[in-house]
Amino acid sequence: MKLGKEEIGRLDRIYRLNLINSISGVKPANLIATRSTEGKDNVGIFSSVVHLGSNPALLGFVIRPQSDPKTDTYANIHNTKYYTINHVSESFIKKAHYTSAKLEVGMSEFDRMSLNTEFNDDFYAPFVKESLVKLGMKHSESIPLPNGCTFIIGTVELIIVPDDAMNIEGQLDLSSYYCTGISGLNTYYGLRRLDSFPYVRVNEIPDFE
Repeated sequence: MKLGKEEIGRLDRIYRLNLINSISGVKPANLIATRSTEGKDNVGIFSSVVHLGSNPALLGFVIRPQSDPKTDTYANIHNTKYYTINHVSESFIKKAHYTSAKLEVGMSEFDRMSLNTEFNDDFYAPFVKESLVKLGMKHSESIPLPNGCTFIIGTVELIIVPDDAMNIEGQLDLSSYYCTGISGLNTYYGLRRLDSFPYVRVNEIPDFE
């Protein structure tokens, strides 16, 4: 199949939605959790978390266009400044996926999907107890995107990682805790370590056939 811009525009809406969401490949599966100023906890799945820099440690993610009332995730981040990013492992992908549902006002995804909150070092926002890799984040900046979405940038304030999932160089072995990825909107993949290569220096590039 080969599609030009005009052909893409004529595709069925759902078909195009699925196609464009999956052509970027496997994306990280993360649960982003927040707490409101009234102490109500919220959690939702996102596949757009990206690394922005290591010094300072910055991560970003995309949040969909907002109307009134704002989504809990958006409102809580802007009101409290704190949120957490939690890796999704294979053992709870179904629960994680269903956090994307638009629940009734006042209902927590933690309660409805039987996920557990966990609090660490007096950090304001909850972590997902089931997650083995958890990041405490503080909101730094929100950037409007051309499509009406918002790019949320945050600084990494707290890192919780299993000791046996990290090597002496600080690299995570995602397969050791069955970390998952998302293709499109609803298809999940298991990740396995294939190989590891050294930092690339021009004079050390091997001869490829």
